[in-house]
Amino acid sequence: MTTVPQVPSWLTRIGVFDLETTGVDVTKDRIVTAHIGVLDGRGRELAARDWLANPGVAIPDGAAAVHGITTEHARAHGRPAGEVVAEVTHALRTLFSQGLPIVAYNASYDFSLLAHEAQRYGVTPLAEPSPVIDPFVLDKAYDRYRRGKRTLAVVAEHYAVPLDEAHEAAADAVAAGRVALALAQEFALPTSAAELHTQQIGWARDQAAGLTEYFIRIGRLDPDDSLDGTWPVRKW
Repeated sequence: MTTVPQVPSWLTRIGVFDLETTGVDVTKDRIVTAHIGVLDGRGRELAARDWLANPGVAIPDGAAAVHGITTEHARAHGRPAGEVVAEVTHALRTLFSQGLPIVAYNASYDFSLLAHEAQRYGVTPLAEPSPVIDPFVLDKAYDRYRRGKRTLAVVAEHYAVPLDEAHEAAADAVAAGRVALALAQEFALPTSAAELHTQQIGWARDQAAGLTEYFIRIGRLDPDDSLDGTWPVRKW
């Protein structure tokens, strides 16, 4: 008989966070849309806020094809990027101050890019955001040998979490939160969000090291290169 893990009490209320951006370089690319919400333990969204920014640079066609926001739309309807960065940072800081864990899929991307955006616009960045819950890191740690991709869409489908509009900030944020809840039903997570945060630091580092070895072996990375496994904010 299979025993269903006891869901930790800290998962009864969680924040969710996602960015859609101009590209994948956390040091240079810019925020286009953002979503922050709060879910209950059943995955229902209790509160939410969305942002659309004018990033101040052209949005590449490739990025627009992913999230659907063109340069023209962002310039016509987006708010000044500095205001958006300040408000997103403040909203996250507020949730952390209330003791809520924040779920973000591949969190080191979103939190790192936000930190660079904060520096760009003179906003005080989040100081060591914690606790952060990253279903991307958790899924690879708890189900290490499952074959296949680990994109949010693939992992959401694996855990039977609906994701109808992938690469839309609100849909991705909520789906990531629900994947975190599904992981808690599947695996025995620590009773403390802070403990899980600490564990993910080591897991992310080890996962990056393993991927570095693989990329070097297949010729995708030079032997002297390595992937940054710092989590949840990458090295500057």
